[in-house]
Amino acid sequence: MLSLNTLKINPAFPELTRAEEQVMQVLWRLGPSFVKDVLPELPAPAPAYNTVSTIIRILETKGFVAHEAFGRTHRYFVLVAQDDYRRFSLRKLLGGHFGNSFSRLVSFFAKEENLDAAQLDELLRHAAHPQTPENDEPTRPA
Repeated sequence: MLSLNTLKINPAFPELTRAEEQVMQVLWRLGPSFVKDVLPELPAPAPAYNTVSTIIRILETKGFVAHEAFGRTHRYFVLVAQDDYRRFSLRKLLGGHFGNSFSRLVSFFAKEENLDAAQLDELLRHAAHPQTPENDEPTRPA
């Protein structure tokens, strides 16, 4: 069984590989899961069961997941909230590529995506009124 004394939460968030991020995306979406539950949710080509099991164990050593034992099998659950990792990733992106300037990031994105004035206004509206999980869907006219 799970012991809260054995959980190691790493607040520094080590770098995740693409495969580790894909597994985390699945775990965030599904919640507590066995490897057999995660496997079909990963993009093709599907990795081997042992590969996914190894990735999850690496995520456990990095402090992103923990497990409950059920005999010889384990059910894994996340320790790092998706929004916390999003904030970490955005800060890393801003610091590493945009001099910690959100306006430089938005300017780059607007230029790269050829956003028009209406799209920029919508982006500013979302920045002023961040979405919550309850209203995460884009607004649609009535």
